[in-house]
Amino acid sequence: MVEDKAVASVRMPCHNQQLNNNINSGQEHPMKQVRFANSSSTNNNSAPPVLSAPDPTAAPPQPASQDSLGPQLKLLPLNDQIRELQTIIRDKTTSRGDFVFCADRLIRLVVEEGLNQLPYSECTVTTPTGYKYEGVKFERGNCGVSIMRSGEAMEQGLRDCCRSIRIGKILIQSDEETQKAKVYYAKFPPDVYRRKVLLMYPILSTGNTVIEAVRVLIEHGVQPRHIILLSLFSTPHGAKSIIQEFPDITILTTEVHPVAPTHFGQRYFGTD
Repeated sequence: MVEDKAVASVRMPCHNQQLNNNINSGQEHPMKQVRFANSSSTNNNSAPPVLSAPDPTAAPPQPASQDSLGPQLKLLPLNDQIRELQTIIRDKTTSRGDFVFCADRLIRLVVEEGLNQLPYSECTVTTPTGYKYEGVKFERGNCGVSIMRSGEAMEQGLRDCCRSIRIGKILIQSDEETQKAKVYYAKFPPDVYRRKVLLMYPILSTGNTVIEAVRVLIEHGVQPRHIILLSLFSTPHGAKSIIQEFPDITILTTEVHPVAPTHFGQRYFGTD
């Protein structure tokens, strides 16, 4: 008969906490940075190019440093799995089936890490063999909010992790005359002001849409420090604009790069 052994309760820090500790201690984070390939490069020992720069005579754009954007920005540590998913999503020859499959995988990784940012409380449970196990459980009072339409692509990934979580929606479009973001629809759980909010929007380009969405949440009583923005790709300008407007918000993404795959929504929903 196999018996449980006594196990000490240990809370493992998430990799974002380790990342912040490295930043605070002045250490360079060892994760890889995706760089757009320069077509004139002839170094055979370098990593395979991720995407060719549009103008081969111009210097390729470089990823932004996380240190320059502050601790509010949290990057998933880059590994070969994430890098491959990013590559397939950016590749113009990728079929829609492969695009959706890889996008869903990347969304799931971001959602899982987003849930890791939510508060937990310690608890003790009894195993089938009668032993006590000291673990953790989610604190109640969380919800998701998707910014339509592309943000809806992330809803299923959140539901796959939290079956009973409530999800609100915001529809924001640019005004034809002023080109400013305008709210057309917003529906949230009635007690959203008491909840931690996972705001879902896969591509941060200018940041204007997210800024307007956060303003709507604030109007409904949500504090910016209770908002965690989940995205797949962000530009430095988009992330910086949001952080400057709302210094207490948390942004979680896989990559910060001047070139964002703005075709994501059309490709995911098959309207390209």
